[in-house]
Amino acid sequence: MSSEDEELAKDLGLLAALTIGVGTMIGAGIFVLPGQAAAAAGPAVALSFVVGGVISLFTALSASELGTAMPKAGGSYYYVNHALGPLFGCIAGWGNWMGLAFASAFYTLGFGEYLATFLPIPAIGLGVVTLSSFQVGALFAGLVFIAVNYVGAKETGRLQVFIVVTLVGILTLFSALGFLQADLSTLRPFFPAETGGATAVLPATGLVFVSFLGFAKITTVAEELKNPGRNLPLAVVGSVLIVTTMYAVILVVMMGVVNWRQLGPEFTTTPVLDVAEIAFGTVGLAAVGVGLLTFAGLLATASSANASILASSRINFAMGRDRLISPKLNDIHPNFATPYRSIAVTGGLILLFIVAGDVKTLAKAGSVLHLIVYGLLNVALIVMREADTEEYDPDFEVPFYPAVPVLGAFTSFGLIAFMKPIEITLAFVFVAGGIVWYFVYARSKTQKEGILSDYILSRSDEMPRSAVSAATSLQPDGGQYRVMVPLANPEHETDLITLASAFARQRGGVLDAVHVITVPDQTSLEYAADHLDEREENYHQILDDAKRDAETFGVDVETHTIVSHRSFEEIFSAARSHNADLVVMGWGEDAHGSPGRVESAFDDLGMDLPSDFIVMKDRGFDPERVLVPTAGGPDSELSAEVARLLRDAYDSEVTLLHVADDRAEGEAFLDQWATDHDLAHANLRVETGDVEEAIERAAADSSMVILGATERGLLSRLVGGSLVADVAEGVECSVLLAERAHKRGIKDRLFGN
Repeated sequence: MSSEDEELAKDLGLLAALTIGVGTMIGAGIFVLPGQAAAAAGPAVALSFVVGGVISLFTALSASELGTAMPKAGGSYYYVNHALGPLFGCIAGWGNWMGLAFASAFYTLGFGEYLATFLPIPAIGLGVVTLSSFQVGALFAGLVFIAVNYVGAKETGRLQVFIVVTLVGILTLFSALGFLQADLSTLRPFFPAETGGATAVLPATGLVFVSFLGFAKITTVAEELKNPGRNLPLAVVGSVLIVTTMYAVILVVMMGVVNWRQLGPEFTTTPVLDVAEIAFGTVGLAAVGVGLLTFAGLLATASSANASILASSRINFAMGRDRLISPKLNDIHPNFATPYRSIAVTGGLILLFIVAGDVKTLAKAGSVLHLIVYGLLNVALIVMREADTEEYDPDFEVPFYPAVPVLGAFTSFGLIAFMKPIEITLAFVFVAGGIVWYFVYARSKTQKEGILSDYILSRSDEMPRSAVSAATSLQPDGGQYRVMVPLANPEHETDLITLASAFARQRGGVLDAVHVITVPDQTSLEYAADHLDEREENYHQILDDAKRDAETFGVDVETHTIVSHRSFEEIFSAARSHNADLVVMGWGEDAHGSPGRVESAFDDLGMDLPSDFIVMKDRGFDPERVLVPTAGGPDSELSAEVARLLRDAYDSEVTLLHVADDRAEGEAFLDQWATDHDLAHANLRVETGDVEEAIERAAADSSMVILGATERGLLSRLVGGSLVADVAEGVECSVLLAERAHKRGIKDRLFGN
């Protein structure tokens, strides 16, 4: 089944997509900020929400186009990194990550305020720091939210719809009853002099902008939508319009029921409850109204906080895949299948912000960081349009281009100027940190260049010299990618070189052909090196053939002959000493003593895998129809990389296979895995039953199979055999075994994960 066919069969329609955006955004402007906002601008704060909605609308349109063209994990970060390059990717990634941490702390503090209204939570003194009752409640709630994400509890689509419908229903009732009691004369003057008049509108917009941070999340589910070209922009834009309207109306009603001067934080910490008591009190249900709004406040802040923590792990995953942060941060928990290290680090920051920050500062610092990302997102759209690359084919295009993205960038960056210096400074510390991080760490790791850099350098004769110089000086320097090919059998030399050359060519790297000649332990290596002709008459011929074959692919080639007392184990030493990023080798009849992995039995116990490995069971190089079975994990990520390379280099038809006990869960997993690994247009195949039999059935229609190495340990494989080895022997086409570089402890070596 193709992913395109499955998109048409999915049940995620416009309403479900709307609830994602509305459910993430609704809450802050009503349940946490109305007092702060009213004190900042008076009745004109309703206009501040409208201005925030308009600014968001420009970016929402740009995000809709980018989302239909590039539905990737990481959302805004991915668009910026792909279009503008890894320097801006670091800024957007760190900014988005820290912005979500600020927002999560802000939402959690709001949850603590509502929790403290009906639970007797004591204040706690910690030396020179005293935590208020709502900070204590927020810390407790934060620990719960972090734990929920750590163990992988999932919020289903039905639960999200229920939350949003419940919130909208409660707030609609609240607005209707409040409107009946509202005295709109209290809104005059609309621009009170004591708040600064009309000049207070934009600073107040900066305060409430944290209420609009959820619409871009919809773009991450673009592949799951029916008719995404229509429904994605409707959902993104619609959620902004709905939330903006609700915020403006409810704030007007609240200030009509209670004079805006009495809503400030010096009078009450939960103004919405005070208004609810009056509004519902007119029908004799004051206690019910307060209870309903308290429940709604807890529901809204909990949902937003949890969604922000979840979104942060997606950003870290995408940054780790692009080598902008350590891939170790993306390690998956063996039991919970969650990026537990990323969640733990983010959770620690959130708890720190709860202790150290106040609601207003957290809201505005999170807003500044997101405004920077939104501004860059609009610039990314302009770059993708002007570069006019073949890969960029959105189903939806923003109207009135380039006015919309230009206004989106201008208003996003411009609003930052109306923040207070401490909030701007706090946010820009993280921006500066992202820049420093790029030059100190990421530049030497990543190899991906942005579309903007490629566009400038490909037209260097037409571009200003300063632009060319900047593009050149900021290019990533991930080191020359090195693909090592150990060669022993002339029969398989051509196929191995063909595969290795494809990797080297795509990465702009060099191919390192290595011929290991083994001699008995009783023979000195010096003597053997001087008498190689006596051992192998044409020992250099295999390397000469490899160099000739590689050069036909336009790849730089180095050749080495290594004389050793060891055979298979020497490959690991050579990979380390040659700084290989990838090793492509053959899989003979008895290549090693540890089936299902690339290590020998000795290496399995005493050594780590020094680089990525691809081991080829060669039955002819035919990449026309490639099968990739996957159950997740780091080795499957390498399988995905190989599949993408074959797809791009040879126009291969890629089929993804997942074997699951429950077909629906299997389809959901495989669809998300395909999207996350840039294989969204591959054929998707889900089966139940025996894994080995399912792979062999699917392989009957394939010309090549790519398998991730088994995660079982040495003792388990010696006793029970290996699925990988059995499959490699049971199919008729070539098999590629892919295994990531790794370090494992003795427990994992013996018993597996």
